[in-house]
Amino acid sequence: GGGGGGGGGGGGPSVRSTGQMGDVMRESTLIAHTFARSYLHELEPDNSFLERAALHMHVPEGATPKDGPSAGITMVTSLLSLAMGRPPRPELAMTGELTLTGRVLPIGGVKEKLIAARRAGVTHVVFPKANERDVAELPENLRTGMSVFYAGHYEDVYRIAFEGDAEPDGEQSSGK
Repeated sequence: GGGGGGGGGGGGPSVRSTGQMGDVMRESTLIAHTFARSYLHELEPDNSFLERAALHMHVPEGATPKDGPSAGITMVTSLLSLAMGRPPRPELAMTGELTLTGRVLPIGGVKEKLIAARRAGVTHVVFPKANERDVAELPENLRTGMSVFYAGHYEDVYRIAFEGDAEPDGEQSSGK
């Protein structure tokens, strides 16, 4: 039921965010929710989960300060996973901020984020395409054994997370 798309205010779905979030990240949450809704509509037009669900996004305290926005693609991926009832590929970490049109924006702290992923035992990492040079400039021992993917648009992230057929852009494996 209900009429067609339309932006603007009004009732409908809601997102609450708590935890270690500044205003920048709260804004990022709203953008992620808006983008996830439109992307889900393209994927599964009959899936209205994100249209009606009251969601609560919590960012627990972590070692990395959440000052700059860099969780947009992660939030969209988690929302889509929830709405579709499909888990993303295991051992996957991602970082990147998103525009309302789905463009993946560069982030800071590439080295720290790759170290954190290694420490967590993650082997597949998605970075913004615009950070490709930052990753390439890291010492080889940090990249060894990591499959690095680059995303310019959320579609790239989706393919890597849910379709699993994406080839890493920066496979740095040690004899595997």
